[in-house]
Amino acid sequence: MNERVELRIVGRVQGVWYRASAQQEARRLGLTGRVRNLADGSVEAIAEGPRDALEAFVAWCRKGPPGARVDDVRATWAAAQGGFDDFAIAG
Repeated sequence: MNERVELRIVGRVQGVWYRASAQQEARRLGLTGRVRNLADGSVEAIAEGPRDALEAFVAWCRKGPPGARVDDVRATWAAAQGGFDDFAIAG
């Protein structure tokens, strides 16, 4: 059964290839969803897939790509809603 995790990643996470790196990691893990920059300087990621793959993605998000400094990751877990065909970078 698939689950969903919604993440708010706070720190130096914009302008450091965070979204593209998160997309690559999510696709490697077989997840669907999206990642986007928010106006407050944080990054939001929504991912769906098997719990173990989601937990691996959350662990990756706590570190991020080289050049990022992650200060906090807030995770909200829920049942998968579907609606994603891939893992995309959103506006």
